[in-house]
Amino acid sequence: MNEPLGLYAMAALYIIAGIMHFIKPKMYMRIMPTYLPNHRALVYLSGIVEVLLGLGLCIPQLRVISIYAIMTMLSVFLLVHFYMLSGEKASAGIPKWILILRIPLQFILMYWAWFYL
Repeated sequence: MNEPLGLYAMAALYIIAGIMHFIKPKMYMRIMPTYLPNHRALVYLSGIVEVLLGLGLCIPQLRVISIYAIMTMLSVFLLVHFYMLSGEKASAGIPKWILILRIPLQFILMYWAWFYL
């Protein structure tokens, strides 16, 4: 097993991020767009998905599908990032400059995943 350390770092990132959905769900519910229903269920569902995709990166047979799913998930999460720029309440108290920087970060994370295809 001669896998790059960066791949396992990415897996850890998604596993930890997914677990955080269960440890601090209110933090994630605060940033959910108002037009989405059942915020708690969506926060838990996205946490489960992040953990599973992180684990999938560690299993050679699931790696490619996990990478494509991560890139898709990050694309969907862009909706949240743009929503957070829509107003004071949506920003959850995060400074606007940080919110703006998070958008290109999503594309960097997508490239990081794509790099391992």
